[in-house]
Amino acid sequence: MARGTVPAMNRELWRAVVVGALAGFLSGLFGVGGGILIVPGLVLLTRMEQRLAHGTSLTAIIPIACSGVVGYLLADEIDWPVGGLVAMGAVAGAIAGTYALRVLPQHTLRLAFAVMMVATAVRMLAGTPDAVGRGDIDLLAVLGLITLGLASGGLAGLLGVGGGIIMVPAFVLLFSLPAALAKGTSLLVILPTSLMGTVRNRKHGNTDVRIAAAVGLSGVITAFVASQISVDLDPDLSNALFAALLLFVAVRMLMVELRDRRSRRSAASLTALH
Repeated sequence: MARGTVPAMNRELWRAVVVGALAGFLSGLFGVGGGILIVPGLVLLTRMEQRLAHGTSLTAIIPIACSGVVGYLLADEIDWPVGGLVAMGAVAGAIAGTYALRVLPQHTLRLAFAVMMVATAVRMLAGTPDAVGRGDIDLLAVLGLITLGLASGGLAGLLGVGGGIIMVPAFVLLFSLPAALAKGTSLLVILPTSLMGTVRNRKHGNTDVRIAAAVGLSGVITAFVASQISVDLDPDLSNALFAALLLFVAVRMLMVELRDRRSRRSAASLTALH
């Protein structure tokens, strides 16, 4: 083993632990998988390749989501019928998303991730109406929930996120679930979605299990603690804080893309000269 390799590996693992602790807190607080922070964290702090970061993130989300679900379950903030229907579509969507992850170019993935974060931030800053609870689940609602699952699962498989950034606002806006119930139900759906995505990514060597374990396990405690805080958190403050974080990370990801684009152009120019 080359001199200096072990310390470098240790630094990489410690950075992954920091990413996981922060991602776990966000997961429990906002009902998302945490990939919105894990992916850019792995790319920016551990210099992981973009595609591998997406797959590794999805694996790391599994223990984080488990912890968050327990927290919301203790507060009785999970809608099981809604979660089951969305999960049916999400598992299928994750299969399609992980396939797209293997074939799309790196720069496309990076730009798609940044755009998704900006769009989510804008939605959260716009606020959400008060939700008093859903009505009966009829045939139209069943179809809507399964379709929502397909969309969130596809996003999870492609971008390495849990899909909560779609599910939470959709539960509130379209199905009138109160914020805490929407977050708990979102985390419930994220579990089978992440498991299916991980199985698919492992098959194609698109996840770093060592880094995923460091990220996921370090986020377990923070996810549980944050889920307890979230039940009583002011929704407007929660949205504003998360939106600010999303915009900051999106800008950082775009800066990395611009830097890499300049590097590609420089390399292409040198090749043309020769």
